[in-house]
Amino acid sequence: MIRAAALQPFSERRAALEARFPTWEPRTLAEVFDAAVARFSDRPLVITDDVTYTYRAIQEWSERVAHGLVSAGVQPGEHVAIVLGNQPEFVAVKLGIARAGAVAVPINFLNRRDELGYVLEQSDAVALITMDSFRGVDHLNSLDELIPGWEHTGGARLPKLRNIWVVQAEGSGRSGAATLADLASSSDGWHPVDGFGPDSPLDILYTSGTTGTPKGVVLTHDMFMRTAYGSAYGRAFEDGRRISFSLPMYHVFGYVEGLLAVLFVGGAIIPQLHFDPVATLDSVVAHQATDLLLVPIMTQAVITAARSRDANAWPLSALASIMSSGGVSPSGIWEDILEVFGPVEVTTGYGMSETTASTTVTRMDDTIETWRTKNGRLRDVGVAGDPANGGRLCVYRVVDPATGLELPRGEIGELMVRGIGVTAGYYNKPEENDLAFDDDGWLRTGDLGTLDDDDYITLAGRRKECYRCGGEQVMPAEVEAVLTTHPAVAQAHVVPVLDERMGEAGFAWVVPADGVAVDHDALIAHCAERLARFKVPKYVRTLNADHVPLTPSGRPRKFLLAERASEELGIA
Repeated sequence: MIRAAALQPFSERRAALEARFPTWEPRTLAEVFDAAVARFSDRPLVITDDVTYTYRAIQEWSERVAHGLVSAGVQPGEHVAIVLGNQPEFVAVKLGIARAGAVAVPINFLNRRDELGYVLEQSDAVALITMDSFRGVDHLNSLDELIPGWEHTGGARLPKLRNIWVVQAEGSGRSGAATLADLASSSDGWHPVDGFGPDSPLDILYTSGTTGTPKGVVLTHDMFMRTAYGSAYGRAFEDGRRISFSLPMYHVFGYVEGLLAVLFVGGAIIPQLHFDPVATLDSVVAHQATDLLLVPIMTQAVITAARSRDANAWPLSALASIMSSGGVSPSGIWEDILEVFGPVEVTTGYGMSETTASTTVTRMDDTIETWRTKNGRLRDVGVAGDPANGGRLCVYRVVDPATGLELPRGEIGELMVRGIGVTAGYYNKPEENDLAFDDDGWLRTGDLGTLDDDDYITLAGRRKECYRCGGEQVMPAEVEAVLTTHPAVAQAHVVPVLDERMGEAGFAWVVPADGVAVDHDALIAHCAERLARFKVPKYVRTLNADHVPLTPSGRPRKFLLAERASEELGIA
């Protein structure tokens, strides 16, 4: 076991936050950040293996970025796209765009040419700040094909895109192209701009795309600030919390639960450019991280890495908290966390881009059984909440997917959400908005689950991922939970395939436990002993963990797995 540190009591940490923020004042990101700089100017904000940036240094850098954007003609409310990894540049650029009153459009850095072109065009981006290449993706080559001559002129394909600045990452840049250094070369004469406020859009975040074409989720400054404060309040951040993560900051998990949340306690982020379990543990030790953000697949990998060495290999003297959230958690993961890391504060929850980040989290006094069976309680957010909604940012109800009628507590149906933490809609997608919201403003999440009398949510799967076998509805999450109780299975992903006799049948992709052989027939028998016949997968195939297609939040892209299953079986 790697012994973890102990934090001061939860109640004392929360009381300190309440004393510092006795009332909620809607503010822009720049206003919140500048207030943090006034209090914590010389503290580290961004820590990497090579360099550390203080609050003051990031403030000055972001002012230079803002000055450059304004000088280039970017107006408040216009959209600036970002293709950056978890480099310090992301933080400075993101804050600079916010200072200029523009709207950031963070783009998945793994997007290829057509995906990049789609987001740039659909978002009406007027400017782009991009890496040259990263993790095998040549972003400048994509621009060459989308907008030939982009270094010097605009292009007919994207006529609104007026400016492009390049950050040298893993390539050699591009001769003749403007750079981020050019953009941020001067802040002389910088003055805050008018024309935007707390209720103005801050970001357009494109959905992960588990089921198809991404949509741009529009979120305001105040929504982000309330949710980020709620993260710090719900988990009772101590002063100076240091959070380590490799989750991309273009997604709400790393962005809100990490970067934005630490601003309220003068904390720091320790972002990694890509996930590696050994590097994660090394980083926690080297930089004295007190908190880790992980998705279940990462959590498993870190546990395996920790067990592979002597217990003293990583003296995690500062680590006191782990948030493992997003997707289905394998059986036994919570016991493994406590066995390997000791009595850390463990949190799991549920959220989505449309709700600005996590809307539910487990509480500090919850048990392993709660972690195992539930996905958190409606998050307490203190003064950031809406008095009209019981002090919450979001509230849920459960409806019958067929009729839309509200179901009693404890019954499974589609989760619907409403509140000041919920997006007002997708950018320039009127038809999708009509489908997503009902007449009373409730957002259809597409998630199936239950809501109990204590406001805990238990997820049961995605509505679009469910299928009917012989006329009976199957929820893949239920089958996956049974499969992961088998010692040979580390992950399970169940998808439907067409079946001549039953209409649809289950196809289970399983990732083997480390060093364990998988017997497909044995797994089918394992399910048959525990599930109704129609729920038992007809097919089982093995898949390597690194071949599971994932969204940025670590969820499997089920529609791609379903396509692969059909190809495996030769089904058109």
